[in-house]
Amino acid sequence: MQSSPSPNTLRTLIEPFIHQHGGWVNAHAHADRAFTLDAHMLEIYCTQTLERKWDAIDAMKRNSSVEDYYGRFCQTIELMITQGVTAMCSFVDIDPAAGDRAIRGALRARELYRDDITVLYANQTLKGVIAPDAREWFDRGAEMVDIIGALPKRDERDFGRGDEALDIVLGVAKAMNKMVHAHVDQFNDPHEHETEQLCNKTVEHGMQGRVVAIHGISIAAHAKQYRVRLYEKMRDSGVMTIACPMAWIDTPRSEFIGPAHNALTPIDEMIPAGVTVAIGTDNISDAMVPFCEGDMWRELSLLAAGCRYTDFDELVRIATDNGRRALGLPLLNVPNIAKENIHGNAAVL
Repeated sequence: MQSSPSPNTLRTLIEPFIHQHGGWVNAHAHADRAFTLDAHMLEIYCTQTLERKWDAIDAMKRNSSVEDYYGRFCQTIELMITQGVTAMCSFVDIDPAAGDRAIRGALRARELYRDDITVLYANQTLKGVIAPDAREWFDRGAEMVDIIGALPKRDERDFGRGDEALDIVLGVAKAMNKMVHAHVDQFNDPHEHETEQLCNKTVEHGMQGRVVAIHGISIAAHAKQYRVRLYEKMRDSGVMTIACPMAWIDTPRSEFIGPAHNALTPIDEMIPAGVTVAIGTDNISDAMVPFCEGDMWRELSLLAAGCRYTDFDELVRIATDNGRRALGLPLLNVPNIAKENIHGNAAVL
């Protein structure tokens, strides 16, 4: 059988430029739960809402040893390395269910691969930061990670204190000189305004340029006038965003009346408005996102197709430089992306 040249695809057009520009950056993952998919985890995915999953996976977390967590981090990091990922950030459960076992395994794995990839960690706050035991683990976790994580929806749901939760997170981050990555606007719901709330709190705490909004799915459910105002607020407050397409494309249908849109971060509007957009895999083969296998190209291609976004140069930046910006890492000393090269290559397709 004769060998034939690689077929002309958008991947063969774009991905070489990603590698030339320093390699992929996976700006958001949850490696501590990666590859935990089994019959029980799949049942949780099929039968539980996201908010109920925050507690439904507790048994798995409690039953996982440091060695279990170490193995998952190693498996995930190796998967990233094989794809040419040069930097990544994983959230880590540090809470009453996981204790410090996940972060201990994570730190050990990072040391093993320190010469191959830059790995940063953020503390996941699935239990919030208001309840005393949750706050205790938040404070302990904040000392052990590079980036302070947030999930204001948990404390808003449980106590009606989402604003206070962000005050705690941003206050701790500022005192420790660390960035904040916050899960916001996840439910494709026009009643959510968490990204705007995060922008307001960012300015209030003087954290401009140090805060990242993860997901922002509900933004596209709002009227255009609101979206335009929000993008201006994000730009002015320096709030960046990370899109994780595979994590949200399975959002259940609803009867909300609003603009027609896919359940994706609306990068086609954000980027022209001056918002920095990065990309991540989010959960990998677990109860939250069983369909995600940690494929960076699949994430980028879904994001581009779902938003009908065809600025190939910006797609390269989303996959590289913007991820480094979202992680607070210095940009690599590599040549600038040459628009004529990417679009010139497109002429052969």
